Amino acid sequence: MGIEFFLTSIVIILLPGTGVLYTLAVGLGQGLKPSVVAAFGCTLGIVPHVLASIVGLAAILHASAVAFQVVKFLGVAYLFYMAWSVLREKGPLEVSERRSQTPFGQIVVSGILLNVLNPKLSLFFLAFLPQFVPATSQNPTVAMLGMAFAFMILTFIVFVGYGACASVARDYVISRPSVMVWLRRTFAGTFGLLGARLAFSDN
Repeated sequence: MGIEFFLTSIVIILLPGTGVLYTLAVGLGQGLKPSVVAAFGCTLGIVPHVLASIVGLAAILHASAVAFQVVKFLGVAYLFYMAWSVLREKGPLEVSERRSQTPFGQIVVSGILLNVLNPKLSLFFLAFLPQFVPATSQNPTVAMLGMAFAFMILTFIVFVGYGACASVARDYVISRPSVMVWLRRTFAGTFGLLGARLAFSDN
């Protein structure tokens, strides 16, 4: 693994997506520890996609339009559910002055599902990892597993950073009701837009 892999991975991870959005929302709603749990859940959600890409299942998913569409629309439905959860101020995405007591298990499961139900992640790793396997590598599978593990560690670290920043801003946010309303609508709208974008994507 070279410096190019690490720099590219960090840039990709830093780009706002569903995992970042979820971790930020949990950090604002419940504080630092729950945001770390959310980051852990989102990182675990990467595992099935990494394994699928490495063993070639991602290629099968890409070749089977029906399989891809089924997984895609499950992901769309879950993103819309997350948007609705924000608007109704319930569950792990609740942002209020009262610290909600969402079980850590529920936070982890929600984070896992956000990534597991995104079929594009498998295709991403299928295209991303092989680019950094040296041509002289004696065992490309082991090399890709090592890179995937490094990518997951970087993901967790970056997401924890996002969650920590959100938890620091929590007191500022909850002391200003108008900001809370704006943030809630922003989170809900963004989850909804991500769901719509996934729904209307061609592949």
